[in-house]
Amino acid sequence: MSKKKKKYYTVWKGHHTGVFESWDDCKAQINNFEGAQYKSFDTFEAAKQALKGNYYDFISKKGAFKSELSQLQLDRIGQPNFNSISVDAASSGNPGVMEYRGVDTKTKQQLFIQGPFEQGTNNIGEFLAIVHGLAYLKQQNSDRVIYTDSRTAISWVKKKTCNTKLERNTKNEKLFDLVERAIHWLKTNSYNTPIAKWETKAWGEIPADFGRK
Repeated sequence: MSKKKKKYYTVWKGHHTGVFESWDDCKAQINNFEGAQYKSFDTFEAAKQALKGNYYDFISKKGAFKSELSQLQLDRIGQPNFNSISVDAASSGNPGVMEYRGVDTKTKQQLFIQGPFEQGTNNIGEFLAIVHGLAYLKQQNSDRVIYTDSRTAISWVKKKTCNTKLERNTKNEKLFDLVERAIHWLKTNSYNTPIAKWETKAWGEIPADFGRK
């Protein structure tokens, strides 16, 4: 069995900031800290250097993406609609510390962010991100599209339910309150916003990606 590669965690905003050498130590700094900012790195030096910089300069920071699809497949899929917002969630564990956000697809400007929540799942985060995006665009009377890379979350939104197997407990009470509000919003609001699947294989990671894979 191959040994799991060690990670180092930079915390820009948390109960304590700095570089931490284990996920448990990092988690202690971000649990119950609204707007926590953190990211993992492969080396201590990279994590230490990142601490001197800005959190937003490091999330979603990847090299040039090159699709493995054929040109014919790429032509069929086409390009993203940049009159849109993109939403995504990140969960460290399943369940684990979870957060979600929405960004402008073209500029990657962050439009909203929620979390971190102490105990959630990626699917719940993706679901909440879409509903948050729908409410955000309706409030602005916007004709923009919402992109998500989660077929599961799209299905839940269409059914106006959150079909999670995660059980409610004291750790995720706040998260489940938010889920109930999201379901209530879906059942009491109408919207014309198209919800589209982000074509990761053609376009690379969704712009709202937290860059923690």
